[in-house]
Amino acid sequence: MEKKPFKALLGKQVVTKEGKKLGVVKDITFEARTGELIHIVLRDLTTYTSNLSLERTKDREALIPYNAVIAVGDFIVVSEEDLL
Repeated sequence: MEKKPFKALLGKQVVTKEGKKLGVVKDITFEARTGELIHIVLRDLTTYTSNLSLERTKDREALIPYNAVIAVGDFIVVSEEDLL
């Protein structure tokens, strides 16, 4: 995947490849030692996202595993199968 600055991802809409909106990127967590990206932290969750059994932060924000990301463009597209 092409490198993009962190700021370019903040505020982007996250959708499934089927086009279901999940929320908006609030933050990205990573492993400090290796720099490996671990989760996308979502804000402004949709009703659809609330019904998925996603890991949550203490503030109830949803965590999307970074390995579920398929594409980054105008939207961040994730594979729903990788979320379940």
